[in-house]
Amino acid sequence: MTLTCQLDPAIDDEVRDGISALWTDVSNAGGAVGFVPPVTADDIRPDLERSLGELAAGRRRLLLGRDEDGRIAATAFLTYNSHRLMGHWIWLYTVMVHPRHQGKGYGRTLMAAVEGAARTLPGIEAVRLTCRGGTGVEHFYAGCGYKEVGRVPNAIRVAPGDDRDDIVMLLTL
Repeated sequence: MTLTCQLDPAIDDEVRDGISALWTDVSNAGGAVGFVPPVTADDIRPDLERSLGELAAGRRRLLLGRDEDGRIAATAFLTYNSHRLMGHWIWLYTVMVHPRHQGKGYGRTLMAAVEGAARTLPGIEAVRLTCRGGTGVEHFYAGCGYKEVGRVPNAIRVAPGDDRDDIVMLLTL
Protein backbone atom coordinates (compact mmCIF):
# COMPACT_ATOMS: atom_id res chain seq x y z
CA MET A 1 0.00 0.00 0.00
CA THR A 2 1.36 3.36 -0.98
CA LEU A 3 0.74 7.02 -0.40
CA THR A 4 0.83 9.32 -3.42
CA CYS A 5 1.65 12.94 -2.58
CA GLN A 6 0.79 16.02 -4.63
CA LEU A 7 1.93 19.58 -4.02
CA ASP A 8 -0.65 22.32 -4.64
CA PRO A 9 -3.68 20.25 -5.68
CA ALA A 10 -6.73 22.09 -6.99
CA ILE A 11 -9.00 22.97 -4.07
CA ASP A 12 -12.47 21.71 -4.88
CA ASP A 13 -15.29 20.37 -2.71
CA GLU A 14 -13.81 16.86 -2.68
CA VAL A 15 -10.46 18.14 -1.38
CA ARG A 16 -12.06 20.56 1.11
CA ASP A 17 -14.38 17.86 2.48
CA GLY A 18 -11.59 15.25 2.50
CA ILE A 19 -9.25 17.46 4.52
CA SER A 20 -12.07 18.33 6.91
CA ALA A 21 -12.88 14.65 7.46
CA LEU A 22 -9.18 13.79 7.86
CA TRP A 23 -8.60 16.60 10.37
CA THR A 24 -11.69 15.58 12.35
CA ASP A 25 -10.73 11.89 12.41
CA VAL A 26 -7.10 12.59 13.34
CA SER A 27 -8.20 14.95 16.13
CA ASN A 28 -10.72 12.46 17.51
CA ALA A 29 -8.06 9.74 17.48
CA GLY A 30 -5.91 11.94 19.74
CA GLY A 31 -3.67 13.44 17.08
CA ALA A 32 -1.97 16.67 18.16
CA VAL A 33 -3.23 18.87 15.31
CA GLY A 34 -4.67 21.83 17.21
CA PHE A 35 -7.70 20.25 18.84
CA VAL A 36 -8.61 17.98 21.74
CA PRO A 37 -11.31 15.34 21.19
CA PRO A 38 -14.18 15.22 20.77
CA VAL A 39 -14.48 17.52 17.75
CA THR A 40 -16.78 17.79 14.77
CA ALA A 41 -16.22 19.08 11.25
CA ASP A 42 -17.90 22.30 12.40
CA ASP A 43 -15.19 22.74 15.04
CA ILE A 44 -12.46 22.22 12.43
CA ARG A 45 -14.01 24.42 9.72
CA PRO A 46 -12.67 27.85 10.85
CA ASP A 47 -9.07 26.57 10.97
CA LEU A 48 -9.47 24.80 7.65
CA GLU A 49 -10.92 27.89 6.00
CA ARG A 50 -8.06 30.00 7.40
CA SER A 51 -5.52 27.53 5.97
CA LEU A 52 -7.24 27.46 2.59
CA GLY A 53 -7.33 31.27 2.57
CA GLU A 54 -3.57 31.27 3.12
CA LEU A 55 -3.23 28.91 0.14
CA ALA A 56 -5.30 31.22 -2.05
CA ALA A 57 -3.17 34.20 -0.97
CA GLY A 58 0.05 32.36 -1.87
CA ARG A 59 1.39 32.33 1.70
CA ARG A 60 0.96 28.60 2.20
CA ARG A 61 1.35 25.43 0.12
CA LEU A 62 -0.56 22.17 0.55
CA LEU A 63 0.96 18.73 0.25
CA LEU A 64 -1.89 16.25 -0.11
CA GLY A 65 -1.50 12.49 0.21
CA ARG A 66 -3.91 9.97 -1.25
CA ASP A 67 -4.11 6.28 -0.42
CA GLU A 68 -4.24 3.46 -2.98
CA ASP A 69 -8.00 4.02 -3.38
CA GLY A 70 -7.51 7.73 -4.13
CA ARG A 71 -8.92 8.86 -0.78
CA ILE A 72 -7.33 11.77 1.06
CA ALA A 73 -5.15 10.12 3.69
CA ALA A 74 -2.53 12.73 4.64
CA THR A 75 -1.73 16.43 4.59
CA ALA A 76 0.97 18.90 5.45
CA PHE A 77 0.88 22.68 5.05
CA LEU A 78 4.15 24.46 4.19
CA THR A 79 3.94 28.11 5.19
CA TYR A 80 6.21 30.94 4.13
CA ASN A 81 7.52 33.35 6.74
CA SER A 82 6.19 36.87 6.53
CA HIS A 83 9.12 38.31 8.48
CA ARG A 84 11.71 39.77 6.10
CA LEU A 85 14.64 38.34 8.09
CA MET A 86 13.24 34.80 8.18
CA GLY A 87 12.32 34.16 4.57
CA HIS A 88 14.99 31.48 4.20
CA TRP A 89 12.99 28.88 6.12
CA ILE A 90 9.38 27.69 6.13
CA TRP A 91 6.96 26.45 8.77
CA LEU A 92 5.38 23.01 8.56
CA TYR A 93 1.84 22.82 9.98
CA THR A 94 -0.96 20.30 10.34
CA VAL A 95 0.95 17.17 9.47
CA MET A 96 -1.66 14.41 9.45
CA VAL A 97 -1.99 10.78 8.44
CA HIS A 98 -5.40 9.15 8.79
CA PRO A 99 -5.55 6.76 11.79
CA ARG A 100 -6.52 3.83 9.53
CA HIS A 101 -3.13 4.19 7.83
CA GLN A 102 -0.95 4.44 10.92
CA GLY A 103 1.96 2.02 10.83
CA LYS A 104 2.04 1.69 7.03
CA GLY A 105 4.91 4.12 6.43
CA TYR A 106 2.64 6.89 5.18
CA GLY A 107 4.08 9.35 7.69
CA ARG A 108 7.63 8.81 6.45
CA THR A 109 6.45 9.04 2.85
CA LEU A 110 4.68 12.31 3.63
CA MET A 111 7.73 13.75 5.41
CA ALA A 112 10.00 12.75 2.52
CA ALA A 113 7.59 14.54 0.17
CA VAL A 114 7.68 17.60 2.45
CA GLU A 115 11.46 17.65 2.27
CA GLY A 116 11.39 17.18 -1.50
CA ALA A 117 8.87 19.98 -1.95
CA ALA A 118 10.81 22.32 0.36
CA ARG A 119 13.97 21.73 -1.66
CA THR A 120 12.19 23.05 -4.77
CA LEU A 121 11.19 26.34 -3.13
CA PRO A 122 13.60 29.13 -4.08
CA GLY A 123 15.74 30.40 -1.20
CA ILE A 124 14.42 27.91 1.37
CA GLU A 125 17.18 26.42 3.53
CA ALA A 126 15.24 24.79 6.37
CA VAL A 127 11.86 23.50 7.56
CA ARG A 128 10.69 24.27 11.08
CA LEU A 129 7.80 22.70 12.98
CA THR A 130 6.46 22.51 16.48
CA CYS A 131 4.91 19.50 18.12
CA ARG A 132 3.09 18.75 21.35
CA GLY A 133 5.10 17.09 24.07
CA GLY A 134 3.78 13.97 25.74
CA THR A 135 2.88 12.29 22.46
CA GLY A 136 6.30 10.95 21.46
CA VAL A 137 5.89 12.37 17.95
CA GLU A 138 9.20 14.22 18.32
CA HIS A 139 10.90 10.81 17.99
CA PHE A 140 9.14 10.25 14.67
CA TYR A 141 10.29 13.65 13.39
CA ALA A 142 13.83 12.95 14.61
CA GLY A 143 13.76 9.74 12.58
CA CYS A 144 12.89 11.88 9.55
CA GLY A 145 15.99 14.03 10.07
CA TYR A 146 14.58 16.84 12.22
CA LYS A 147 16.53 18.02 15.26
CA GLU A 148 15.01 19.39 18.44
CA VAL A 149 16.20 22.99 18.68
CA GLY A 150 13.96 24.31 21.44
CA ARG A 151 11.36 23.46 24.02
CA VAL A 152 8.92 25.68 25.90
CA PRO A 153 7.78 23.86 29.05
CA ASN A 154 4.04 23.68 29.71
CA ALA A 155 3.20 25.98 26.78
CA ILE A 156 0.26 23.89 25.54
CA ARG A 157 -2.73 23.37 27.81
CA VAL A 158 -4.81 20.47 26.52
CA ALA A 159 -6.96 20.38 29.66
CA PRO A 160 -6.89 21.85 33.15
CA GLY A 161 -3.89 20.30 34.87
CA ASP A 162 -2.57 18.80 31.62
CA ASP A 163 0.09 21.13 30.24
CA ARG A 164 2.50 19.94 27.57
CA ASP A 165 5.80 21.20 26.21
CA ASP A 166 5.90 22.95 22.85
CA ILE A 167 8.81 21.30 21.03
CA VAL A 168 10.53 23.14 18.19
CA MET A 169 12.19 20.99 15.52
CA LEU A 170 14.25 21.92 12.48
CA LEU A 171 15.30 20.18 9.29
CA THR A 172 18.20 21.87 7.54
CA LEU A 173 18.02 21.30 3.79
